[in-house]
Amino acid sequence: MLGRRWWYVLPAVFITYSLAYLDRANYGFGAAAGLAASLRIDGRQSSLLSALFFLGYFIFQVPGVILARKRSATRLVALSLVAWGSLAAMTGVLHSFWMLALVRFLLGVAESFIFPAMLLLITRWFTRQERSRANTILMLANPITVLWMSAITGFLIQSIGWQRTFIIEGIPSILWAFGWIAIIRDRPGQTKWMTPGASAALEAQLDAEQSSIAPIGSVRLALLRRDVLLLIAAYFCWSLGVYGFVLWLPTMVRQGAALSMGRTGLLSAAPYLVAVLLMLLVSRRSDRTLRRVSMIWPFLLSAGLGLFFSFAFAQSSFAFAFAGLVVAGACMYTPYGPFFAVVPELVPRNVAAEVLATINSSGALGGFFGSYAVGWLQAVTGSSRAGYLLMAMSFVCSAALMFFVRDPGRSGRGKVVQAHAH
Repeated sequence: MLGRRWWYVLPAVFITYSLAYLDRANYGFGAAAGLAASLRIDGRQSSLLSALFFLGYFIFQVPGVILARKRSATRLVALSLVAWGSLAAMTGVLHSFWMLALVRFLLGVAESFIFPAMLLLITRWFTRQERSRANTILMLANPITVLWMSAITGFLIQSIGWQRTFIIEGIPSILWAFGWIAIIRDRPGQTKWMTPGASAALEAQLDAEQSSIAPIGSVRLALLRRDVLLLIAAYFCWSLGVYGFVLWLPTMVRQGAALSMGRTGLLSAAPYLVAVLLMLLVSRRSDRTLRRVSMIWPFLLSAGLGLFFSFAFAQSSFAFAFAGLVVAGACMYTPYGPFFAVVPELVPRNVAAEVLATINSSGALGGFFGSYAVGWLQAVTGSSRAGYLLMAMSFVCSAALMFFVRDPGRSGRGKVVQAHAH
């Protein structure tokens, strides 16, 4: 009966986050397809449009998760689906720069509730020995969405233009809101597809896991912990690199190889295909060994080195530069599952949701700086090399910060095993 969670909760979570990622990442293809020329805006304004999403996404993270914890995460997600689907479609209709800027900001606000609410739901539905894999299935929505979006969006833009593509890709989120609300509930005991006995056993096991975590009286005390501060700083640097990469990869590939939008989309999908395979392997090993931190920093360091490699060959060899991008793209996604499994093992559940939201909001702020800075550097220098260097440095900094985070798996493994034995 407990196995049904993997077939009911996680597919719904995956689809929802996939749609969210589609409506934030397709902007990069619009930019590569000549969005700036169509709207008669310069490269710096185009970079600002991509970055404003993250400003809205940053501001409402913590208020959103407080609302999700006190009221209903499920209903909040459903309302957000309708809101961001409508706003994403409007991106293809409006032609005023300032109206588009407002819509991009509001799109970030609408999506800001999603990720913390998803992580909160996972802590209520999956145990410690399952959480890295559950988080990974959620996070797989990133590379898998960009994988198919890279292939399909490129050909759609080539066939019908970027405006109509944005409209078409906004509609599925609105329709899916009804599917989400029909399937997902806030807690196991509220579902009809799990027996009362199975729900009670799962909640008892989750309660037992809390006994291995030292209590923390307030959110403020939790946020001032050294390990939490390191996670916040590391995720800022990590997201700076990731979102610069996601939003500007199509432009980098197209400029480097002078390809059509269709072929640009296919080449841009390659890093995400490798990322999917690595994410599954690493999350499974992390749950089996309960090692978290040691599954994170080596991949972030590898992402940075891959981008340094691309920086070195960006002007002399597109093939070598692109190989570096594939390594970097795969490695930057790989450790997401273990990373978001760390927080519920470091802090108790009375503050875990707010800590997760704060970490993710720091990532949103990093995304704002990354998407704007990479685009700005490309506009100013006329080359992608400076962007490669900035993203490489951000990943190396993130890896260095993560190296100093205490791995909760080493100290808490015995207690978890004992809890399972009882």
